[in-house]
Amino acid sequence: MSGKVTNDGRSYPPRQLKSLFAEEARLPEKAGRLAVTGLTADSRQVSGGMLFAALPGSQADGTAFLPEAVANGAAAILTGTAPLAEDPGIPVIRAADPRRALALAAAAFFGRQPRKVVAVTGTSGKTSVAVFARQIFAHAGKKAASLGTVGLVTSDGQSTPGLTTPDPVGLHRTLADLAHAGVTHLALEASSHGLDQRRLDGVKIAAGGFTNLSRDHLDYHKSVENYLAAKLRLFDTLLEEGAVAVADADQRQARAVAAIAKRRGLRYFSVGAAGETLKLLSMTRMPDGARLLLEVEGEHRYVPLPLIGDFQVANALMAAALAIGAGIKIETALSALPELHSAPGRLELAGSHPNGAKIFVDYSHKPAALTAALQALRSHADRELIVVFGAGGDRDAGKRPLMGEAASLAADRVIVTDDNPRSEDPAAIRRAILSAAPRAMEIGDRREAIREAIAGLQAGDVLLIAGKGHETGQTIGEEVRPFCDQEEVRAALAELTSEAV
Repeated sequence: MSGKVTNDGRSYPPRQLKSLFAEEARLPEKAGRLAVTGLTADSRQVSGGMLFAALPGSQADGTAFLPEAVANGAAAILTGTAPLAEDPGIPVIRAADPRRALALAAAAFFGRQPRKVVAVTGTSGKTSVAVFARQIFAHAGKKAASLGTVGLVTSDGQSTPGLTTPDPVGLHRTLADLAHAGVTHLALEASSHGLDQRRLDGVKIAAGGFTNLSRDHLDYHKSVENYLAAKLRLFDTLLEEGAVAVADADQRQARAVAAIAKRRGLRYFSVGAAGETLKLLSMTRMPDGARLLLEVEGEHRYVPLPLIGDFQVANALMAAALAIGAGIKIETALSALPELHSAPGRLELAGSHPNGAKIFVDYSHKPAALTAALQALRSHADRELIVVFGAGGDRDAGKRPLMGEAASLAADRVIVTDDNPRSEDPAAIRRAILSAAPRAMEIGDRREAIREAIAGLQAGDVLLIAGKGHETGQTIGEEVRPFCDQEEVRAALAELTSEAV
């Protein structure tokens, strides 16, 4: 019996059920020796000999797809403890937490991971921290990778698109593929959805970090308390005893991380002005970044950082602490900071107007993140600070007026446009934003909004185009149309140049 083949062509041999499930699940009598060729929670992906995980979902219950999975050749079923409507005719494995059971089974099935994995959670900064940690690992001579919103990127330049936290089967397949390819150090983003849905369970994490917390994803979590609890699961459940928990001590959630670390016997590192591991004594803002004065192990260290924004300083220190927690020497981690470069779409300089005005693109799509990005650019604007942004459809509607308020308070001029409206009426989304930004200009077409903003720039202005960052598509209804803020900036600047000739 041949094993399932991964996306890169690698084959993994069949595994007996008893090797995949331990105390997390209850195996039927005499089913332990049954070998399965793969795992999936999508009945459409089932083929002969696979295990199908019938998981509860927000849209549908996986047990509704049992007939399709069986018809496609499923050899066994993983589900919860509730009785099934009818006997599927194949072994049924039951677990009180089937999502966690699936993740642990996937870890056992694929069998390998990079030797050192670090994970970062929090509302903002996850992508930058993961990318910075990968760069620090590479600086230390390690074959490294980062995995998250901007995809899978390796230290040798390979990249593939991705999600913030892939499904557990896809994640563990990726971890095994990376290990087989020689990647020894991995930095990954741990989203609140991924943590809540057990997608990272089974990953052996050497160090976990918490950046910050602000309003986001309340359409899913329903309350800030639930949202925080999902993120803290990285520390209270996933990190093993002896691992390192890292927090930004300037954020009040650091107290919760420290308390969990103490209770569970984790090592605790803290960064920031109130930190102890990497203590920020002072920061001098420079045109191209900042110069940091740190206290590290009782000594003062000056570190130049080529990144704009206080939040990027926090992200860089978090990445350095995670790398140190994964075994990188302190001196080596700090020596990497002057060489860091931003993640795609994170305060990325997308172009300059012929008169010298700068244009930046950023992924900030939450009120606090938008405020932080604008504040970071304020000192670079000799004249006006302008922002173009919108809000996504089918997401937390309550943050839309908060976005409008944040933009109005931090920018001199505001243009409200469309982001990814998805199934919602774009005009209704804009109205919600404009309710708290009455002096803003409204231009629904994002391409037109960008061109209008760039055409009106004067010398000394700074323009921020926010919300989409690295994205290369705009979701309208069920259609994803090609759209890239950076490309639109370049096209608008090219038009200006051609008109000037």
